[in-house]
Amino acid sequence: MFEFSQYLGFLLFLTILTIGFWLMFFLVGFVSYWVTGASWEMFKEKRAKKRQEEQSVKI
Repeated sequence: MFEFSQYLGFLLFLTILTIGFWLMFFLVGFVSYWVTGASWEMFKEKRAKKRQEEQSVKI
């Protein structure tokens, strides 16, 4: 079967693989959240600027 060092190497490989998977999962969620929030804030700023310009034209 396996020697002890091969068993430890296999466990180390599984640990690194699992950590990498969850890190990727976290980063994809975080980056999509960040991009969505930044886009929404930019949209709100443009909309507020447009409304402010319309207000100044009416006056």
